[in-house]
Amino acid sequence: MTTDPVLATTCAMNEAGDLHAEPADVQHRSNDDRGKVRNEANAYANDQKKIENLQRDLTEAEATIARLQEELDAVTRSPAWRTAHLLLSLTDRLPPNVQRVSFRIAQSTFRMVRYGVPRQLRAIAGPRLLAVLRRAASRHVNQIAQHYSQWVEDFDTLSTVDREEIVAHIAGFQTTPLISVIVPVYETPEPILRATIDSLIAQIYPHWELCIADDASKAPHIRKVLEAYSRQDSRIKCAYRPTNGHISAASNSALALATGAYVALLDHDDVLSEHALYMIAEAIQRHPNADVFYSDEDKLDANGKRCDPHFKPDWSPELFHGQNYLNHLTAYKLSAVEQAGGFREGFEGSQDYDLALRVISATQGPVVHIPYVLYHWRIFEGAGTMSSTNLRKATAAARQALIEYFSGLGTAVTVKDVMGSFHRVVRPDPQPWPRVSVIVPTRDYLDVLRVAIDGLENHTDYPDLEIIIADNESIQPETLTYLSAVQARGIRVVACRGAFNYSDINNKAAALSTGELVLLMNNDISMIDAGWLKEMVRYFSDPEVGIVGPKLLYPDGTLQHAGVVLGIGGVAGHRYARAAGDENGTFCRLALAQDVGAVTGACLLIRRALFDKVGGLDADNLAVAFNDIDLCMQVRAAGYRIIWTPFAVLAHHESKSRGLDVGGEKQERFRLESQFMRRKWGNRLLSDPFYNPNLSLNSITPSLARPPRLRKPWKA
Repeated sequence: MTTDPVLATTCAMNEAGDLHAEPADVQHRSNDDRGKVRNEANAYANDQKKIENLQRDLTEAEATIARLQEELDAVTRSPAWRTAHLLLSLTDRLPPNVQRVSFRIAQSTFRMVRYGVPRQLRAIAGPRLLAVLRRAASRHVNQIAQHYSQWVEDFDTLSTVDREEIVAHIAGFQTTPLISVIVPVYETPEPILRATIDSLIAQIYPHWELCIADDASKAPHIRKVLEAYSRQDSRIKCAYRPTNGHISAASNSALALATGAYVALLDHDDVLSEHALYMIAEAIQRHPNADVFYSDEDKLDANGKRCDPHFKPDWSPELFHGQNYLNHLTAYKLSAVEQAGGFREGFEGSQDYDLALRVISATQGPVVHIPYVLYHWRIFEGAGTMSSTNLRKATAAARQALIEYFSGLGTAVTVKDVMGSFHRVVRPDPQPWPRVSVIVPTRDYLDVLRVAIDGLENHTDYPDLEIIIADNESIQPETLTYLSAVQARGIRVVACRGAFNYSDINNKAAALSTGELVLLMNNDISMIDAGWLKEMVRYFSDPEVGIVGPKLLYPDGTLQHAGVVLGIGGVAGHRYARAAGDENGTFCRLALAQDVGAVTGACLLIRRALFDKVGGLDADNLAVAFNDIDLCMQVRAAGYRIIWTPFAVLAHHESKSRGLDVGGEKQERFRLESQFMRRKWGNRLLSDPFYNPNLSLNSITPSLARPPRLRKPWKA
C-alpha cells in the first residue's frame, strides 16, 4: 500500500501537536499550517483524479487508434488499393494523352477525398490515401520534369545543319555587337570553372569577350587556370582583386574590363548554351533600342543532366516585383548599366535584381524576352550563390531594392513576405478611395443574389461603393420583393429586358454608373475576405493598369480563376482550374501578382473611361461567352496592362444561376462565339505574351509543347 506523503505529513503534525502543548499564538500558527496542508492534500487528490481520467482517455484513444489502424490496413490490403498502386506505377509508361486522362481521374478522386469526404472518414485513411492521390494528381503538373530530357533531345539540341545556318545568319547581320560576358570568380572548383569558360569558347557567335574578376581566391588553381585561358584566347580578360570585396565589388571589377556595347551576366559555376550569345545578338538586330534582354533557363544536376526548366513570360512588371524571374541569362546595353551606376555594394545576394530594377526604371526601350533556354544553372551541393547560401540577407536586400525602386517613382510602398523569399508590393491607399460601381446581372435565383449583395454591403471593406443590380426579367415574387426592398437601401436596380445577353446587360448598367471604376461581378460571387476590393483598387495607382482580376475559388476550395491563358481550348482557358486552392504553381506563379493576357468577367475591375473607350462588351457578337476575353484583348491593344492578384480572394459558384453551355442552342451559340473570336483575333489567340511558347495550349496546367510555338531565327 502506497502512503500519501502529504497525508503522512499531516498525521505527523497532528501527533506532534498532541505531544507538545504550545502557547496560544504558536498554536494559532500551527492551525494555519495544518489548514494549508489540508488544502494541498485536497488539491493533490484532485490532480490524481484528473490523471486517472486522462489515463482512461489515453487508453480509449489508443484503442481507437488501434481499431482505425486495423481498418486502414484492411484498406491498404484490399484489391482496389493494390490495383490503384499498380495503375499508378504504370502511368509513366503510357502515352501522354492516356496519362492526362489518368491524371484527371486521380485529381477528381483527390478533390473528392480532400473536400467532399467527412473529416472523420479522412482521419481513417486520409493521410496515406491523400498522399497517394496527391502524388498521382501532381503527375500532370510534373509532366515537364518527366519528359524534359526527351523534349531537349527533340526540340532543343542543335544539329550540324543548325550550326551552319546560324553561322550563315550571323554573316548577314547588319551589326555584330561585341558582347562582354561578366563573370565574378571566387574559390570555384577547377572542373566547374573550366566548364564555364569552355561554354564561352564554344559560342557560335564569335564577337564576345570574357571579363573575369577573381575576388581574392586563396585556391592556387584559380589564377593558374585563368592565366592559361587568357594566353590561349585573347578575348579572355582577367582582373585579380587584392582583397575580397564580395560579389558586387567583384562584378564591378569585371565590368571595368568590358569594352563591348552589351554586357551579359554569367555566374562562375554555370554554363551557356552554344547559341546563347547568337540569340542575344539576333534579338539586338530586332530591338536596337532595347537596354534589357533575358532568356529562359534550366538547371544542371550533379550528373550534368538538364532539368527544371523555367519557361518565363514576356515582360511582366508585376511578376518582376514579386520575384527576379529575369535572372539568367540577362544582357544589358553597357551604357545603361554605367548610367545606373553598376552593381551596388550592400545588396549582395540580390545585386542582379537591384541592377535590373535601376536599369529598367530608366529605360525607354522594351524589356525583350528571348523564349529559348540559353542558360544552365548548377544546383548540386557546392554550387551555391550568395542568394542561396544567405537567403535571409539576400531577400532583405531585394526588398530594400524594391522600396528604393518605387521611391524613385514617387510611390512609398510596403513590401510583404510571400513564402519566405518572394514579395508582395502593397501600394499606398489612394486618398480618397475612388468610387467603384459594382454591376451585378441577375434573373431570379434570390438565394444566390442575396449572398452576393450581402457580401458587398456587409463583408466588403470599401468606403465608396455604388451597387447596381441589372435585372434581366426576374419573375419570382420573392425576387421582386427583394429588389424593391434593396432600392430603399440605396441600391440601384436597372431593368434589362429581352433574352439573356451578358454583354448588353452590363453595357446598359455601366452607362448609368457614376464610379471612376466599374466592377463587373456575377451574382454567384461570395466574399471570403473583406479587404478584397481595396487590394484590387490599389493597382490603379499605376496609370498603365486597365483591368484587375482576383483569385476565385469554387465552394469546395479548389481553384476556379487564376488568370486566363489565351489559346487554351482554341480561344482561352483558366490555368490551373480545379487545382487545390492553396497550390503555389510552377515557380510560385499562383502565389504572386502578375500581368496576364485576360481575366474572367465573373469579377473584373476596369477603369470606367477605358470601358467606354473600347466600346464596352461586344453585345452583337459575344452575347454570353468570351466577351470578357475580347474586352481584355481590346484593353491590351489600347496599351493597358491587366493584373491578376492572388491577394484578393472570393468564392465563385460558376454559372449557378444561368447554367453551363453544354448542349442544344447554348452549345451552338458557344460554337459561333468561338468562331467569331478566332476570326477577329487570329494568331494573337495563340501567342499569349504571359504564357511561354514552349508550353502546350492543350492543357490548363503547364506541360511541354510538342513542337514549341517558336520561330527559329536561323531558319527564317
